[in-house]
Amino acid sequence: MKEHAEKLTKWLRQQVEKTGVKGLVVGISGGIDSAVVAHLIKRAMPEHSLGVIMPCKSNPLDEEHARLVIESSGIDSVKIDLTETHDVLFGAIKQKLKAIGQWNEEQEQLGDANLRARLRMSTLYTIATNYQYLVVGTDNAAEWHTGYFTKYGDGGVDLVPLVHYTKGEVRMLAKELGVPDAIIDKAPSAGLWEGQTDENEMGTTYDMIDRFLRGEPVPEKDKQIIEQMHKRTEHKRQLAVAPPDFHQL
Repeated sequence: MKEHAEKLTKWLRQQVEKTGVKGLVVGISGGIDSAVVAHLIKRAMPEHSLGVIMPCKSNPLDEEHARLVIESSGIDSVKIDLTETHDVLFGAIKQKLKAIGQWNEEQEQLGDANLRARLRMSTLYTIATNYQYLVVGTDNAAEWHTGYFTKYGDGGVDLVPLVHYTKGEVRMLAKELGVPDAIIDKAPSAGLWEGQTDENEMGTTYDMIDRFLRGEPVPEKDKQIIEQMHKRTEHKRQLAVAPPDFHQL
């Protein structure tokens, strides 16, 4: 993994040079994927990298872990609390749709969670514009294949350095880079609501997804879940869908 870390660091630096920007920014959630990316971008751009903590009704432990990442990587950081912004915007939308009888209670939790992710994306791009930085994403191979990310939320980024690495490989990278054990050992969670964990929500485990991606046999139940998630989320991995160019027909 030392060689992979060096190659990823070099690749990130090349992207900065190629695009003519000044540096790199990442949202630090307190999870392992953003921890690895924070360490990588600090190595790639020591003087021009930034980690952003964006609590939004979040578990205080997430911020504690984010602070551990900042300390272990040495990256510059800024905190933007999005709780009030989310409350105002989500409340206004909910109030208006309720008033016209169109509010779907069954979709409320998902809509709330996705708005949090999209507010974080907007925050990162506003900060990136200020510094003339690229936004670096944190999705790994398992999340990308299954579509376990919010479209135009944590999926709305410029670079995806971990997209070819399984969750297990990300853990190995984390150890190589010096990510604190408290973060490596914690249960993966997007922190979108209390008690939420990735694996409970997906109905399978990262270990099973990793095995599937390596072409190894997995139980039929897990295989079906993974294949269904991949098919259902295909639109997330594509640019906006356009019709044929009817001028040419």
